[in-house]
Amino acid sequence: MAEYVEAIGRRKEASARVRIYPGTGEIVVNDKPVDDYFGRALDQMILRQPLALTGTEATLNVSVKVHGGGDSGQAAAVRLGIARALVEQDANLRPVLKAAGFLTRDARAKERKKPGLKRARKAPQYTKR
Repeated sequence: MAEYVEAIGRRKEASARVRIYPGTGEIVVNDKPVDDYFGRALDQMILRQPLALTGTEATLNVSVKVHGGGDSGQAAAVRLGIARALVEQDANLRPVLKAAGFLTRDARAKERKKPGLKRARKAPQYTKR
């Protein structure tokens, strides 16, 4: 087996390059421990989901480089990257991860602003007189 397995995950404007190694369960995001990089417990829980589902939390180290987007977009990008890396490492995990929806790229993104509107759909207030 190779030294590590690499995969890319994306969500909104965020892009994450994920590497998984055999190890003790350490997760490092942009050279910081995951607890320091992602302050919200929800974001930490989201990116740990594929590892928890497959029972590989304590046997794999995860190294992530992520940029772009906000906190929740980055967390979801990391989750997709981890899931893809796990499948690349062990193809038998694919049905489990696919059923949980962790291998699907969430294509929702910000809608573009339209001319004559304040935002994508918000119109200026109507004035009768």
